[in-house]
Amino acid sequence: MENWNILEAAGKEGFTVRNTEKEILVNWFRLMTIGRMLDDRAPNYLKQALGWSYHAPYAGHDGIQLAIGQVFDRKTDHLFPYYRDMLTAISAGLTAEEIILNGLSKKLDVAGGGRHMSNHFAKPEWNIHNVSSCTGNHASQASGVARAIKYYRHKGVAISSQGESSVSEGYVYEAINGASNEKLPVIFVIQDNGYGISVPKAEQTANRKVAENFSGFLNLRIIYCNGKDVFDSVNAMVEAKRHALEHGEPVMVHANCIRIGSHSNSDRHELYRDDFEMNYIREYDPLAKFRRLLLRYGRMTEEEIAGIESEAKQIVKDAHKKVLASPDPDPASIFDHVYPKAYQPEKYTTGLPDGTGRKLRLIEALNETMKAEFRHHPDTFIWGQDIASKEKGGIFNVTKGMQQEFGRERVFNAPIAEDYIVATANGMSRYDRKIRVVIEGAEFADYFWPAMEQLVDTSHDYWRSNGQFSPNITIRLASGGYIGGGLYHSQNIEGALTTLPGIRVVYPSYADDAAGLLRTSIRSEGVTVFMEPKALYNDPAAEAPVPEAFEVPFGKARIRRPGSDLTLVTYGNTVHLAVDAANRLQSDTGASVEVIDLRSLIPLDREMILQSVKKTGKALVVHEDKVFSGFGAEVAAMIAQEAFEYLDGPVKRVGSTFTPVGFNRILERAILPDVEKIYAAARDLLAY
Repeated sequence: MENWNILEAAGKEGFTVRNTEKEILVNWFRLMTIGRMLDDRAPNYLKQALGWSYHAPYAGHDGIQLAIGQVFDRKTDHLFPYYRDMLTAISAGLTAEEIILNGLSKKLDVAGGGRHMSNHFAKPEWNIHNVSSCTGNHASQASGVARAIKYYRHKGVAISSQGESSVSEGYVYEAINGASNEKLPVIFVIQDNGYGISVPKAEQTANRKVAENFSGFLNLRIIYCNGKDVFDSVNAMVEAKRHALEHGEPVMVHANCIRIGSHSNSDRHELYRDDFEMNYIREYDPLAKFRRLLLRYGRMTEEEIAGIESEAKQIVKDAHKKVLASPDPDPASIFDHVYPKAYQPEKYTTGLPDGTGRKLRLIEALNETMKAEFRHHPDTFIWGQDIASKEKGGIFNVTKGMQQEFGRERVFNAPIAEDYIVATANGMSRYDRKIRVVIEGAEFADYFWPAMEQLVDTSHDYWRSNGQFSPNITIRLASGGYIGGGLYHSQNIEGALTTLPGIRVVYPSYADDAAGLLRTSIRSEGVTVFMEPKALYNDPAAEAPVPEAFEVPFGKARIRRPGSDLTLVTYGNTVHLAVDAANRLQSDTGASVEVIDLRSLIPLDREMILQSVKKTGKALVVHEDKVFSGFGAEVAAMIAQEAFEYLDGPVKRVGSTFTPVGFNRILERAILPDVEKIYAAARDLLAY
């Protein structure tokens, strides 16, 4: 028989008891009834063309979802629900009105003002986080916030709720492996209804219970429960939270559920479920069972139950009327909250040095700036692959000496799991907006692709949450060629990164700019991808005097060489090649070539580029990346569109060939731009 000792269960570490057993049961039944009425009503909004075009019914998950919400404490915990977690959100405190506002994508939707898909319930001010649609990708974010909970010695837990099919995703394994290795207070709730859309569990994994896939993980406790049963689910979640709090370890709660409806309103489950199964799931409806038990054991009467059902019906009806009368999002607001606030330098407002400072190599400038920022701001952290192994500070030693000075809790190695590296940075940022995270997203930029799923998610967190949350992360990537690295060691990826609204992309080519842009990146809110031309780390050509506490604002290019006959726009490794080519042109032909070092790709200094082109009448765009679809294509298009009447020739481009970068130095030289290629293109354009 079910465990009816509600007060004993509730009085553990799960939640504080303030009510009698009867009051708790009444509250649970009220929450479950309101939730089911909303769950059943949601498809009707779509039929009436009012909204809720995505709805994933939760019916059959009632027990575990009620339990998650009941143990969640908005003052201490962090909850990451998934798209089926309607009752979880209601049990955690969201009102019927807030649920419908989300379903109809209204302006007052507390999750994000209608910017995210319906059925993605959140309330960031309560630490109920706005998460992506990518199944289970928030598991690593939960591990990240749990890392902050552990570091700041806070008494609370992170809860990641997801379906059983999410564990087929590699990044979910990364989340659980990381939490187990770091001993983080996170609860992974697996709501197992046997299906991933129409794909049965047997085609997802060999184990009948997916939690068994993780039975060999050290420091991970696994608890199994009947997710259809309220009492078993509450007991499981109370015990999970108690264990996570007392032992500082992750817990997995595997809840066996049923899915009464289709996966979503775009799915027809009758096409893959037979009559026997359909009859079975209706027979085991958790709400109907809970109602019968309340009557059978004399906890409530028919009249009391009918009264609650009538009350719930009125609550939903009143919420419906209020939401229909509430405003829709304003289309003029689409540009709000794309980028959070950037740090604005006070002394070096133009990003130009004052002539003071020690002459540093680019690698020294990066290392010293990070150390200075870590001293300046104690809530700054860095992790990545191979960045803190005794005397070694990363593959290029950029982080050398940091762990020795700032300790293992602030400077540490991450698993070789790029998605986990980025996701935990996102998650840790959620704990407190004062936190700043620097990560080496991968040892080489070419290896960053596994993290693109998380970068895309992170790029629109600020917009998606309607300005309620911004991940404050600087992602350092060693980029580019000219080192004989070949595939995965010499490619450029900024052309892809700059297509993502919501992230800044910077690419310094001298030590002073590297220091100034890194300082601004770390101090700013939001996500900055900091591209480091690794061929220049120790190159004397990139050395420069670096003023103390130097700062470079985003979106400010720098004229490396003034000129009047041709504008050459470039960044990264090719800045030095461009300056050499321009000097040679001056010597050979007397032509005056202006070289603009962009430094910042997103945001872009359009004003400086256009002013220069209007002065010279000719433009050549040079970068290391491929010409085809490289970032230079955007610069060239902008010049052609906005300065066409000033042009005295076509906008030309120089970059690498549309091939991978070869390993053999002979192949690399044939592929990448060099001084000769830039010189030839500029000379042709000057003669046009």
